[in-house]
Amino acid sequence: MPGRHTPRLDEASAPKPPARRGPRGWRRPLLIAAIAAFGTPAGARNLEAPLPTAIAHAPAATRAMLEKSRPVTAQHAMVVSAQHLATLAGVQILKQGGNAIDAAVAVGYAEAVVHPCCGNLGGGGFMTIHLKDGRNLFLNFREKAPLKATPGMFQDAHGDVVPGRSTDSYLGVGVPGTVMGLDAALAKYGTMSLKQVMAPAIKLARDGYVLEQGDVDILDDSSGDFARHPNVAAIFLDHGKPFVAGQRLVQKDLAHTLELIADGGADAFYKGPIARAVVAASEARGGILSMQDFAGYTVQWEKPIECRYHGYTIISAPPPSSGGTTLCEILQIIQPYPFARWGYGSVQTVRHLAEAERRAFADRNTYLGDPAFVHNPIARLLSSEHAARLRATILPDRATPSSEIQGSLGAAEGNHTTHYSVIDRYGNAVSVTYTLNFLFGIRQIAGDTGFFLNDEMDDFTSKPGVANAAGLVQGTANEVQPGKRPLSSMTPTIVMKGGKPYLLTGSPGDATIISTTLQSILNVVDFGMNVQQAVNAPRMHQQWYPQAVWIEPGLLTPVSQRMLQAMGYTFKPVRAMGADEAILIDPATGIREGANDRRRPAGLAAGY
Repeated sequence: MPGRHTPRLDEASAPKPPARRGPRGWRRPLLIAAIAAFGTPAGARNLEAPLPTAIAHAPAATRAMLEKSRPVTAQHAMVVSAQHLATLAGVQILKQGGNAIDAAVAVGYAEAVVHPCCGNLGGGGFMTIHLKDGRNLFLNFREKAPLKATPGMFQDAHGDVVPGRSTDSYLGVGVPGTVMGLDAALAKYGTMSLKQVMAPAIKLARDGYVLEQGDVDILDDSSGDFARHPNVAAIFLDHGKPFVAGQRLVQKDLAHTLELIADGGADAFYKGPIARAVVAASEARGGILSMQDFAGYTVQWEKPIECRYHGYTIISAPPPSSGGTTLCEILQIIQPYPFARWGYGSVQTVRHLAEAERRAFADRNTYLGDPAFVHNPIARLLSSEHAARLRATILPDRATPSSEIQGSLGAAEGNHTTHYSVIDRYGNAVSVTYTLNFLFGIRQIAGDTGFFLNDEMDDFTSKPGVANAAGLVQGTANEVQPGKRPLSSMTPTIVMKGGKPYLLTGSPGDATIISTTLQSILNVVDFGMNVQQAVNAPRMHQQWYPQAVWIEPGLLTPVSQRMLQAMGYTFKPVRAMGADEAILIDPATGIREGANDRRRPAGLAAGY
């Protein structure tokens, strides 16, 4: 964005060189990391086995890194999130007898405190649930456009998109959905009271928590923005200076807001002083939010997207998320390819995956949108006939220019996020992705509410054919309309094996969410990695436009990259993309294997 560096999640989540230590150091005790560590029981998968042969094509440094990657194991239950204190809040609820839904709500509120870039009260998201009785459910608590929103609101009088209007101002704020979403999940499928599951978050906000280097790295990225708003600087800067690891961050205003919600439920947020404070700030700063927007906000229970891949059932997010549809479309295209034989990071695997993604993202950007406003042709997009037609267009010896790819059904009628996974001892599983969009959203807080507001309106099509901040070129199916939910890439996913949860996965990272989630599945199912290897392994991404394939360091050997370049592939190196927080359940023993992504060093996998 003009005038400032706007970090995407692929930047913020990347491992960084060792930074300065705070006055009391920053490395948390090994005891916390070991809270869920158990010896591998008899009959469990051998996590100490040599690397799978399918990783032979990877660079030597990558193979060495993966050789050391081992998940945390627990007998009964597991929580994995991008912030260790949020994980421990979820484990605390599970140990107190709560189920996975109770724990997921506790983690959601805790991350709003300890992972403020991305965990949120001022944003929204999706929850994919598998219940122990066999039901698969999906909860949509995505933000909505205000009632005064218009298709051209981010354009000037000449029809040109105004840079920053959808990301840096109150015009970018959609009506938040998180509070109502968490409340709805707890009320329908939880077993504990709202006060019980919110207690850890309230304590963390009121008493503060000690920042680790991973926390500080994310805060540092937006410290210049914090300084421009006195009420933000008073909380997230230390007398005008960035916090350092080892210092304590206290959020009294947020604690008060959380207490109001704990006492009054969702109405306290949508019909009381919290909503009034947000609306007043919006009106004062050129926004269009109203009390009617808050009072009229709703969440929706939907049927999840389902597809099959190599004997597994994928349960994922339907529109207004594009995640599940695009994930399943890619899987249908690549299903006949022998990825296991070709191997991870091989020329054949990378180029066929890139071409499948290129075609699926063209469909995503052309046809998908909020189902309350547009028809989503999901059955056609996920049909085997459609996959075969797309597969037949993949050239045997060269890259397909993106300019030659269009929406494949004909004319359309269209890492600033965080993910966490929970499974309890009963077999209930919850996969949650929620977001503010950019890191810290618009980087503004309304009055003394204590939480950041989203800039989710940027996920709409500001103008058909013009890329949004994630580089996605979209059509009219995702244009701005009053009360509409913007199309998302969030992909909270549960992979089933034999009718039971096998892998919980998902990620932040804008459009790369889909690629990250996809590759975590392929790494386990096709390449035989353990779940920690699967989330640590370097990744790739192709989203139709731009033409380039994004790659993380360590995916390709120099020889493989030169071979692909000779076929016409261009590459955009990225330091890191996504931050998968995954759980695998050993079918033989029921042991829970948790994996916190190396790209989120403040995160934790823990259980009991």
